[in-house]
Amino acid sequence: MKSPSMFRGLLSFSSMTMVSRVLGLLRDISMSHVFGASAATDAFVIAFRIPNFMRRLFAEGSFSTAFVPVFTEVKETGTHADLKQLMARVSGTLGGVLLVVVALGLIFAPQVAGTFAPGAIDQPHKYDLTTDLVRLTFPFILFVSLTALAGGALNSFHRFALPALAPVILNLCMIVGALWVAPHLGTPIMAMGWAVLLAGVLQWLFLLPALRGIDLLGLPRWGWTHPTVRRIMRLMVPTLFGSSVAQLNLLLDTAVISLLVTGSQTWLWQSTRFLELPLGVFGVALGTVILPALSRHHVGTDHAGFSRAMDWGLRLTWLIALPATLALLVLAGPLVITLFENGHYTAFDAQMTTLSTMALSLGLPAYALVKILLPAFYSRQDTRTPVRAGVAALVTNMLFNGVFIVLLFELMAPPALHQVGWLDGIAQVPGLHVALAIASSLSSYVNFLLLWRWLKRSGVYQREPGWARHWRRLALACAVMVLVLVLGRWLWPHWTGVPILTRVWHLAVLVLAGGLSYVGTLLVAGLRLRDLRGA
Repeated sequence: MKSPSMFRGLLSFSSMTMVSRVLGLLRDISMSHVFGASAATDAFVIAFRIPNFMRRLFAEGSFSTAFVPVFTEVKETGTHADLKQLMARVSGTLGGVLLVVVALGLIFAPQVAGTFAPGAIDQPHKYDLTTDLVRLTFPFILFVSLTALAGGALNSFHRFALPALAPVILNLCMIVGALWVAPHLGTPIMAMGWAVLLAGVLQWLFLLPALRGIDLLGLPRWGWTHPTVRRIMRLMVPTLFGSSVAQLNLLLDTAVISLLVTGSQTWLWQSTRFLELPLGVFGVALGTVILPALSRHHVGTDHAGFSRAMDWGLRLTWLIALPATLALLVLAGPLVITLFENGHYTAFDAQMTTLSTMALSLGLPAYALVKILLPAFYSRQDTRTPVRAGVAALVTNMLFNGVFIVLLFELMAPPALHQVGWLDGIAQVPGLHVALAIASSLSSYVNFLLLWRWLKRSGVYQREPGWARHWRRLALACAVMVLVLVLGRWLWPHWTGVPILTRVWHLAVLVLAGGLSYVGTLLVAGLRLRDLRGA
């Protein structure tokens, strides 16, 4: 597959994902306005993170990275009948296994809630609410995984738009749940659980007509012993760690953060929203588009094409991730205050969210680069190497969690809290959630550096000419953008207490000025569209 085709696929996937991410932001604005940062929203965040983790694991991680290379190989070397049989066997096996998983999750919902929210066990109302929400959201795992299967098949046929648009359904359901359903329920937050359950079913149904259009929709069949299905499972098991370290970190962080002050779950959750736009629209999009291309180059033993595709992906990633990081660092406060500080979301909540947003944004380049590096291994059906990097990053993250929580507690806690038990102490100091954001960023760089070292050692990637010029353009454009944004912050230093419409137009001007200055400087420095299309 040539780079221009990948570029068109990227634009298709990114444009649809952009719609989804913007609606995702509106979803979170709606939730913050209606529910604020409270024990109820903490309970929902905990309950939703478990199936949402599975969504990332399957839709953007383990399943896709194991399924797409094998599916592509059968598509390139076999018949359409073979491909249709593979879809039937995989959907039947995946659906059967996940039905058991969902049943166990519903039966043991109290234990699941206690595992991922140990800090809520001593708060009966919060614990019971979390358990009820887990039972509502857990079936989402089944439907979102089947949606990921359909999306992986469609992506392999270069149909990127519909799979990228499917998450819009989830965001729309949650917006409706927050604004219109919640006020009519005795426990308003339960509306969000029902919204997640309904969205899972609708997303799956949304992609079925597209599957029928490429003649891959058939009756699911059990295929546990089918050789190709077994091969996908063998590839998939190791990638459970390798492809989703950031998500595993967040899931483990959920358990740790439940020990902190009420509201910490929500503050950190809202912070991750600001990474979703650059990471989801470009990082995940690039990884999704490049995986089938790398798989095809590998099957066709086109080593030069494989290396060029990787080089194209890396250049585009830096072109998006670096300015996004710098812009988030400068604009974190205005973004959080403008979008979330209203209704039940207070100025203090916005301050706490700003701190963790800045900490998380430092890891954005690593998060995005890992999304590009992993397909280089999975397309060659090498699932062991990413596991080694993933486990190292996971262990590092947990160690950093402990270190930075201790450091921040020592710096921020009043003297009286140093005399009480440590667990009681950290449950009373706001701001310790920032420690988990710092740890997550640092561990992502560990993951990236290990993957980069092993990729270079494998010899499959050779750097193309022009990187020095690329770095000069990027540095100049980022410097100009930061200067423009800092001048804007100096011109408008106050955001809290300012009327909402004033905040909105000030933020819009800053974002537009920063974006135009960045793109304009790149163009003046010589960047052209053909450079984005690749050699």
